[in-house]
This record gives sequence, structure tokens and C-alpha cells, in this order.
Amino acid sequence: MSDLALWSLFAAVGIGTFALRFSFIGLHGRLHIPPMLKRALAYVPASVLAALVVPAVTLTGPDKSFAFDNLQIPAAIIAALVAWKSRNTLLTLVAGMCSLWLLQAIF
Repeated sequence: MSDLALWSLFAAVGIGTFALRFSFIGLHGRLHIPPMLKRALAYVPASVLAALVVPAVTLTGPDKSFAFDNLQIPAAIIAALVAWKSRNTLLTLVAGMCSLWLLQAIF
């Protein structure tokens, strides 16, 4: 790839990123979002977090395969229960890590 093509690609990606981010900032208050879409957008952070966490917990090993003897799964379930009951992020992290360490010490 030539230098001109590479710099053109950088500029196009930069302009595209700027335009996408500016559209939300510049059009804030001017654009009416339907209530149904607002309700749907409220679930985006939770779904993105689940999409990042579930594969990291369930798929282990060098070949990234599912295994029933994976101790991260019960530790994640315990952490999810603590998060559900307490609504405390720090307590959830501590409970998840302590349960994983305890399971690793036992098995």
C-alpha cells in the first residue's frame, strides 16, 4: 500500500469517527428519539457487558472450547447472585474472585 493510500485511509477513518461521534453531540436535543427506542437503548450496556464476559468465562484453554470442569462458571454464577442481591460492584468482584480462588483450592 502506498503512503498516499495509507494516509487517505487514516483521514477517511478519522473523518468517519468524528462524524459519528459529532452526530450524537451536535444533534442532541434537536432529534426526537421514539420512546420505544429509548427503552431499547437502556439495555445496550448490559448486553455489551454480557457479550464480553460470557465468552471470557465459558471458553477456556488454548483452543477456546467449552469444558464442564471450568471453575470460572460456578464462580461467575456466585458473583451474579451477589450482584443481583447487593447491587454493589466491589462486593461482586470480591465475591467472584474469592469464590474462584476457593474453588481452585478445593479442586
